[in-house]
Amino acid sequence: MKRFLAAVILSVISLSVLPATLAGQTSEKIVLRLMGDSTMADKDLSRQNPERGWGQRLPSHLDTCVAVVNYAQNGRSTKSFIDRGLWDKVKSDLKAGEYLFIQFGHNDSKKDDPERYAPAFGLYTDNLEMFVSHALAVGAKPIIFSPVSRRWFDDEGNLKRDCHGDYPEAAKRVAEKYGVPFIDANTITQEWLVSLGDEPSRKYYMWVEEGTNPRHPDGLEDNTHTNAAGARKLVELLLPQIVETIPELADHVREYDIVVAKDGSGDFFTVQEAIDAAPYYSKEVTTIHIRPGVYTEKVTVPANRQKIWLSGDDAMTTVISWDDFALRPDFHGNPMGTSATSTMFIYGDDFLAENITFENAAGEGKQIAQACAVTVDADRVAFLGCRFIANQDTIYTYGKGQHQYFGDCWIEGTTDFIFGASTAWFEGCTIYSKKDSYITAASTPEGEPFGYVFHNCRLEAADGVSEVYLGRPWRPYAKTVFIGCDMGSHIRPEGWHNWNKKYAEKTAFYAEYGSAGEGARQADRVKWSRQIKKKDLKRYTPENVLDPGTEIDKNGAAVQTRWFFADIIF
Repeated sequence: MKRFLAAVILSVISLSVLPATLAGQTSEKIVLRLMGDSTMADKDLSRQNPERGWGQRLPSHLDTCVAVVNYAQNGRSTKSFIDRGLWDKVKSDLKAGEYLFIQFGHNDSKKDDPERYAPAFGLYTDNLEMFVSHALAVGAKPIIFSPVSRRWFDDEGNLKRDCHGDYPEAAKRVAEKYGVPFIDANTITQEWLVSLGDEPSRKYYMWVEEGTNPRHPDGLEDNTHTNAAGARKLVELLLPQIVETIPELADHVREYDIVVAKDGSGDFFTVQEAIDAAPYYSKEVTTIHIRPGVYTEKVTVPANRQKIWLSGDDAMTTVISWDDFALRPDFHGNPMGTSATSTMFIYGDDFLAENITFENAAGEGKQIAQACAVTVDADRVAFLGCRFIANQDTIYTYGKGQHQYFGDCWIEGTTDFIFGASTAWFEGCTIYSKKDSYITAASTPEGEPFGYVFHNCRLEAADGVSEVYLGRPWRPYAKTVFIGCDMGSHIRPEGWHNWNKKYAEKTAFYAEYGSAGEGARQADRVKWSRQIKKKDLKRYTPENVLDPGTEIDKNGAAVQTRWFFADIIF
């Protein structure tokens, strides 16, 4: 299975907020500076504007080693780009070794507009030559693009191929004269449009039905400008030739099925929209990349959305947050209860999330009570490099017979902040207690061989916290094991609490092996807890604890139940 880069920080920077430091971009990054018109430009996203330029979308296909700086603006020709001072901005920023993408033509052809008109084999050519000459003079690497095609079909469904007149040829000749790369975006996009035809291609352009969008309440039929899907498609069409022209980009291209971005550079603005767009009961992975931002939403992965891979750039900058709590009144005025509070609900099997923070921002207090960050009611679910932020009941591992994996995660809370019936393996996690209370509250069903296993984890606490138990049994057969964990001084000497259920001391399985740190006082542990023998450690591997292998279905056939993401996790 292809492993996508987890820590991908992508950014599209509009000219209006261009940081001064980027003008002196270090040579550690590949810098792409874009100049052009509306088909390339970043768009104003107010009032739910669905329009996107392909340059706005480009960063979502590249990793953090590539910086995309987009100077393109709506309505600009080579002439008006110069007259309005945008070329001066490019000149002041452009450095040796950087790439300069140049794509004009849509507006240069407007003969009735003296502010923008630049004849193809006249001023348009002169301006392109000036752009190229300056770039070469400073040691930059210019690349000329012909304009992307307009979506002009005649009454018989044939694409009008002469939509740009002489401008594509004029652009090509300038590239040939100076020996610089030329990408014929006009031909590339025309071939695509012809392959689709008139009606199927409309969904990629600004064809908006009346009453469906507040930005265009009366509807719109625009055959020049693309929506989010169209901008993605243009990048997918152009990127192979861009990479062929710039081979060093090859290792930095990232492929995601769906991209979520608050700045409009993705397919959707919200995580829920992306999940809803994933196919039902897919046999293949659907990768959803979430670009940096705080996504204030309550998210559900339904049972019919399986094999979802949710990938953030960095858990510190990619956050999903909501603030429901158990005592909040529901629609009927009754307390909503713990089970309804989670920011993220996962019901679809074979789910993987990495580099994301899941936060319940409700806070703590008598009027709050429980407030979960995540409820996992699915099998074969994994979290890598994620953060879970809440107070009481942070992570709810809900289901009997379900298996979950937490690798290199940060988990913080107050009381019973890891709780539930699932079997779960915690590898290299930091478990952070925010008050004197209990870390785990397992409700492992009777007969399950494993409950919670913490392996090589760090148990830490906030200042002033000094009385924390490793766990207490929510249900009588609770199972929780700590192996090779570093325990801070906040862990109570006795380690475990019976939740005032004397009978649970006989049925619960609470054990440790190789604990270290001030909180690892084995001799002082409650007598009904255990120390695992070295010879029994071979049972405690992620594969053995989490991977059930095969099961027999109702027809007597063997069903493979291995983890779909096993090659990544184990």
